[in-house]
Amino acid sequence: MVSMDLLRHLKFFVAVAEEGHFGNAAARLGMTQPPLSQGVRRLENRLGSVLVDRGGRRVGLTDAGRQLLPRARLLVADAARFEDEALRIAGGRHAVVRWGTTSSVTDEVVLECIGALVAVDSEGDPKVETTTAATADLVESVTSGLLDVAVIEHPALLTDVASGPVLQLRRWVIVPSSHPVASAKRPQARMFRGLALSTGQRSDNPAAYDLFVDGWRARGLDPELIVSNGSRELLAQVAAGRCFGVTASPPASMPGVTWVEFAPDALALRVRTICRRGTDAALLARTLDRAIGGARP
Repeated sequence: MVSMDLLRHLKFFVAVAEEGHFGNAAARLGMTQPPLSQGVRRLENRLGSVLVDRGGRRVGLTDAGRQLLPRARLLVADAARFEDEALRIAGGRHAVVRWGTTSSVTDEVVLECIGALVAVDSEGDPKVETTTAATADLVESVTSGLLDVAVIEHPALLTDVASGPVLQLRRWVIVPSSHPVASAKRPQARMFRGLALSTGQRSDNPAAYDLFVDGWRARGLDPELIVSNGSRELLAQVAAGRCFGVTASPPASMPGVTWVEFAPDALALRVRTICRRGTDAALLARTLDRAIGGARP
């Protein structure tokens, strides 16, 4: 039998694994960091295995942690669904809608999606929980039942999930304001030479990553690649004059960086919704498709 303490600590472990940071995981769970860290330690002591590698800047997983994470996700998801179903039968609150999205989708689109999910059940008291993660992790979470539906980058390796149509969101190139390309009316790929390209981790979605990098190489540009974890780090790297990057956030006035238009169709962020086959989450997926379509610039 799975005890309540074990489920709680498994939930801590899943949050830390997905966030890659104890502080972010604590914020996601609405708690402080010390009890979260203690809970993960107690889980490790109970299992007799170290799950989390605490040595680096970002928290990683040990071999045992990587092997046990899928099962932990299943147990946490099953417990949550059991509670939702029990409350529904008892006439309590409606089931929670759990959905995920990649960080490449802008805040505006995310808010449109949340509003659409809330409106699906206008007669109840809907609760929507949002998870931001890499495409590979979102696919795994939907497959395991941890999430009902997710918005992922296309292309991606998909198994045992249903997927919606491919939708395109406009993207721009951001460059250091001091670089000559910042003032070019019709920038060409050769103008970016000398700048590195800031992009996400390849492991987040190898298929989309390779396609993105190959697109620049096809234009005669083979830049040094620098990893950025999130939009803030991307902006910081560009402002420092080291590199250029691509963002779906529309042009804004910010010190040190400039938005330039370059091959908008080729740079478009392609996304699609996924859900488990044979579930009522297909309605949620169609709802997200309409929300994303309506939010496109």
